[in-house]
Amino acid sequence: MKAWLWDGSAGVDHLQLGDAPNPAAKQGEVVLEVDYAALNPADLYLAERRYPYPVNPPLPHVLGRDGVGTIVQVGEGVIGVRVGDRRTILRSQAGVFRWGSFAQRVSIPAESLVEIPPGWTDEEASCATLVYMAAYRALTMWEPLKPNSVVLVTGASGGVGVAAVQLAAAMGHTVVALSRDEDKQRRLKELGAAFAFNPHDSHWIKDVKDALNSRGVDLAVDNIGGKLFPEVIATMGELGRISLVGELAGPVPNFDTGTLFSRRLRIGAMALGYYTPEETRTIWHELLSVMAKSGARPQVDRVFPFEELPDAFERLRSGPMGKVLLRVKA
Repeated sequence: MKAWLWDGSAGVDHLQLGDAPNPAAKQGEVVLEVDYAALNPADLYLAERRYPYPVNPPLPHVLGRDGVGTIVQVGEGVIGVRVGDRRTILRSQAGVFRWGSFAQRVSIPAESLVEIPPGWTDEEASCATLVYMAAYRALTMWEPLKPNSVVLVTGASGGVGVAAVQLAAAMGHTVVALSRDEDKQRRLKELGAAFAFNPHDSHWIKDVKDALNSRGVDLAVDNIGGKLFPEVIATMGELGRISLVGELAGPVPNFDTGTLFSRRLRIGAMALGYYTPEETRTIWHELLSVMAKSGARPQVDRVFPFEELPDAFERLRSGPMGKVLLRVKA
């Protein structure tokens, strides 16, 4: 089969398209013939050797955590699926500690696959699981929000950002989305945001407070980090909570922890890797029910041919509106 092989050195330029052995389904596993695979910032972090914790898979490695395709082989002990079934990858070690979906075929534990939601396209199904679960956990990892709480989403046009906007709006909350691009701000309002602002404007914090009639933010979903983080804290209200999802802008400079005390703010990191397959499946079905309330669907930014993975990563780095995909099967 063809696969994008990473040699372990830092940089996307160390990914090469080459021949690799076809995977075999071990006990409890299936082999999925991949039609579409989706890129995530975590793939970029790993390729650039700036993952938040040590990950040292055997080399060469194949990245890619999301994907949709057809089961072509079933291992011993697998029940509930058969050759020919269409499935999407829910969450597994694929792309992290074992070969992932940037390949024509990938072996996956059967318990880490779910059916394509009714009415969804293959493209939508290939890119939804990881970002919507991350967004849902970021929104629900604390005690339940009161009705019509204010939710601020940074990096709102990215995969997790769009999912957080859609889910928070479907839950009945007032969503404030941050994006530098006016067209993306308009689109985010169409997806459920009540307000959208440019975080590069020097007056954005005042604009948020004016829009909310001086009310503070109840929950912030932060995908960015960096120098924006202290500004996010400035928007928070009493007992506000901040869910950390990503660090696209890098380390936070000059952070004064004293800014947390008077409003009793809390900060926590979202991590899906600690949930069991059963918990992950429960999360997935819960969030699908939330999405059904508003008719929300995954947003695809652009689909790249399989041979153009480096260009797809550049699109991811530039700031897409939704998800960036690879069309693996011609």
